[in-house]
Amino acid sequence: MNKLPEHTIEGLRLRGSPRPGPAQSLPRGPMAPEDDPEASERVQRLLDSPSYRQADQDPAFLERPQMCGVRLQLDYWKTEELLLRHRIEHTVVVYGSTRIPEPSAARRKLDAARAALRARSGDAELAQAVRVARSLARKSAYYSVARELGQLIGRSEKTQKLPKLTVVTGGGPGIMEAANRGAFEIGAPSIGLNISLPHVQFPNPYLTPELCFRLHYFAIRKLHLLERAKAAVFFPGGYGTCDELFEVLTLLQTQKIRALPVVLVGEKFWRKAFNVDFLLREGVISSADVALFTFAETARQIWSTITGWYEQEA
Repeated sequence: MNKLPEHTIEGLRLRGSPRPGPAQSLPRGPMAPEDDPEASERVQRLLDSPSYRQADQDPAFLERPQMCGVRLQLDYWKTEELLLRHRIEHTVVVYGSTRIPEPSAARRKLDAARAALRARSGDAELAQAVRVARSLARKSAYYSVARELGQLIGRSEKTQKLPKLTVVTGGGPGIMEAANRGAFEIGAPSIGLNISLPHVQFPNPYLTPELCFRLHYFAIRKLHLLERAKAAVFFPGGYGTCDELFEVLTLLQTQKIRALPVVLVGEKFWRKAFNVDFLLREGVISSADVALFTFAETARQIWSTITGWYEQEA
C-alpha cells in the first residue's frame, strides 16, 4: 500500500495554514503610515480583495472549470485518506437498483397502486403503475438477498486464500441500502460512496459514519468502488448498474484491473437485460469474455462463488 503524501490531507491546505475566517480589521502600524490617513483604508480594501484570498481558502477559485484537475485530486484523496486511516484494504462491492425497495414497502406500494386503479378503472397510466409496482414487488426479494449477503461478508474471517472483507456500495437506497444494512445489523463496517446529484438525495441509514463519503465525480467514485474490490456483485438495476457492469467487464477484458469474480444476481433478469449470447454469435466478444462473470440467485450462492473463485487460485 502506498504511503499517503503528507501534503494531500484534506485538500491542498499547507500544514499549519489557518482555516478561513472573517476578515480582520487592519491595525494602524507600519502598513498604515500616520501621515497618510487614507492608507489604512486602502490596505484594508486590498486585504478584502478576492485576488488576495489564499488559493486553498477561495471556493470561487476552486470551483472554476480550470481547477477541475485539482478538484479531482481532492475528491480522490479525502476518501483515500480516510479509508487508509480506518485500515480498509479489501472489499466486496455491491451494485444494484435504487428503485428496488424492502419487501414490505414494495407490497404497500403495490396495494396503493391497485387501489388507485380501482378508483379509476381503465386509466392507462394507473394500469402501468400497477405493472411497475408488481414487477418491483417481485424484485424486492433481491433486497433480502443483498441484506443477507451483507451479513455474510460482515461475518467473514480472514482465510489463507481470502483476506477480511468489507461491504462497499454507492451508499444510496434500494439494493445498496440492503447490503449496507446487512453489515450494519451485525456490527460490521459498512462503506458508502454517495454521489452529488442535481436532485436532493441522502446516504442510506446503514453506513458507518466514518466511512460515509460524498463524491462529486462519477469517475472517482467508480475508482474507489473498484480499487480495493476482491469481488463485484451486480443485482438487477438500470442505466447506472449496467454502466458499472460494462465498465468492470471492459476493465477485466482489457486486463486493466486484476482478475476478480463478477457475480450477476438474477439470471432471468440479466439474460434479458444483457444478451451475451447474441454478442457472442455476432462475433463482437469471445467465449473468454463470456467466462468473465457467473450467475447466482441466493446470498449463499454468491458467497460460495466468491470463496470458491479464490480457493481455485494457484
